[in-house]
Amino acid sequence: MRNAAENKENVMPYILEAVKSYATLGEITDVLRDVYGEYHEAVIL
Repeated sequence: MRNAAENKENVMPYILEAVKSYATLGEITDVLRDVYGEYHEAVIL
């Protein structure tokens, strides 16, 4: 999944395979967060 995300491929088939292999939601999102980063909304005061 990491290689697919880094190479801008469709990650959905890899996510489905990870789920079928009993990967946890945390494991899946950790990989995606490492590759894509985290969104932080801008705070306007």
